[in-house]
Amino acid sequence: MSKARQAFISAMRKVASTVTVVTTDGPAGQAGATVSAFSSLSADPPSVLVCLKADSRIARAVQDNGVFCVNILSEDAVDVATRFAGAFDTTSPDRFEGVVVTQTAEGPILPRATAFTCSLNRTVLHGSHAICIGDVTGISDAGEQPLTYMSGAFHVVRPKPD
Repeated sequence: MSKARQAFISAMRKVASTVTVVTTDGPAGQAGATVSAFSSLSADPPSVLVCLKADSRIARAVQDNGVFCVNILSEDAVDVATRFAGAFDTTSPDRFEGVVVTQTAEGPILPRATAFTCSLNRTVLHGSHAICIGDVTGISDAGEQPLTYMSGAFHVVRPKPD
């Protein structure tokens, strides 16, 4: 590994990110994966972006289905984040098994998640990842505190005391 790559990875580990699970459903089937690269893109029109490993099952499914749902996990959803990160794929390959979801045309909404349902506007390939830009078609605000990830561990968000 080059020193520049090592420095980049080390610095990025210090950036806290909201833990999200991207889901999709449609002709290519249902899929879901934990991702950390999610951002609002524009309020006019409402749009978001997610970055998915270009050769992953979730990236192919989002592209083929033309829709996706971004689930912002609640602070106590570490088990859901771990499941959709693939930690149990060898023993339980269906990541949705036993998870009670709300079905939408864009993809499942996970329990207690704040969700953005989206139609895929475009995909931009950059390096190893596909940047998927979605036009927001619906919002489900669960009102929960988000789970975050930083330095290889899950964290919860708390206001800084005065």
